[in-house]
Amino acid sequence: MLSIKVPPLGESITEATVSRWLKNEGDAVAAGETLVELETDKITVEVPALKAGVLTKRAKAEGDVVAVNDTLGDMDESAQPVPRAATATSAPAPATAALSLTAPSPAAVSPTAPAQPATQPAAHATQPPAQPSSMPAARRLGAEAGIDLSTVPGTGRGGVVSKPDVVAALSAAAAAPVAPARAAVPAMVVVRRSPAGSEPRESREKMSTRRKRIAENLLQAQHATAHLTTFNEIDMSAIVALRERMKEKVEKEHGVKLSFMPFFAKAAIMSLKAFPVVNAQIDGDSLVYKNYVNLGIAVASEAGLVVPNVKDADSLGILGLSQEIAAIAKRARDGKLTMDDLTAGTFTITNGGVFGSLISTPIINYPQSGILGLHKIQDRPIAVSGQVVIRPMMYVALSYDHRIIDGQHAVLFLVKLKELMEDPASMLID
Repeated sequence: MLSIKVPPLGESITEATVSRWLKNEGDAVAAGETLVELETDKITVEVPALKAGVLTKRAKAEGDVVAVNDTLGDMDESAQPVPRAATATSAPAPATAALSLTAPSPAAVSPTAPAQPATQPAAHATQPPAQPSSMPAARRLGAEAGIDLSTVPGTGRGGVVSKPDVVAALSAAAAAPVAPARAAVPAMVVVRRSPAGSEPRESREKMSTRRKRIAENLLQAQHATAHLTTFNEIDMSAIVALRERMKEKVEKEHGVKLSFMPFFAKAAIMSLKAFPVVNAQIDGDSLVYKNYVNLGIAVASEAGLVVPNVKDADSLGILGLSQEIAAIAKRARDGKLTMDDLTAGTFTITNGGVFGSLISTPIINYPQSGILGLHKIQDRPIAVSGQVVIRPMMYVALSYDHRIIDGQHAVLFLVKLKELMEDPASMLID
């Protein structure tokens, strides 16, 4: 018997949350094949099988918090996998639950229908289809909306059903014509209109290790810094025109979709070079000035907000930044970030505009001293040369630690950023 242990998780990380089991009890496992994924406050850790065998026990369930060297389960190196068909009768199929979500047949509700004899062929002779793997957020939303996750195609790694998949299924159901969809509606209607008290009005879910760590970091940033935010607005006309002119060529020749983020990244880097105090940090009673920029990009993933950073971003041009930002964002959404991706950042950019935010006050990614918040581009009337014109405008916000950055430097940083974005040709002179 071989015990599956929680491996070392990285420097200063002592616990993790069991995110997802990829193998069931009785499954055959090849050497090196991933058994379970653990979610730490920074990255997702895959635990592989050290030897080939059969998974005989899962000692920890999804959502459990585990420490380094805890036992996750057991493997038998000499056992043979148990065929699924042989074990189908050992676990009753949830027939009652399935029937409660569908409209009863006429025979089932007829008062003259004869009772089913007890000696009928077993309805559970074959195992029901296995439920697809799904993220906790997807299961919660599916339960609230009354959606059977087995009918939702998963787009995550390994076919995992994520929250966006459930949202897409809900949108598709809402957009479907009423008449054709009438036969499929009762399952959701029954759940939505269940008698009072049959479903809890509230639910409780334990915070994941990553969510707890995010909460701790945000509180630490508020308590340990003199937090202040200043704002400006940018006329995006020039950048919008440049992107429209170049995006097709860039995608064709370099294989990357040209977004606004690499332009902001380049402008922020040049502004940090002009005002290095915004890129500095406090260490005790000393100020540490960084002569490099490890640029953090906030990414919203299924597991929560993460901030991987592009190392030595100041050495890259706009195309290089575009490629690197796309790469780290993909690793973040796929759960493939490394510790190196998440450490040693010096300045962060967060873009709430992709979700429709018009203005916000971002929280510093402690121990950094500044974070730039981007927002929604919106057509607004502004005065240009004494005339009112409509331009695509964006509010930008710089939150900073007032202990190290004076208001003057914060304002001048944003003014520099504004000048560069409104005249992108000036970013070529570096």
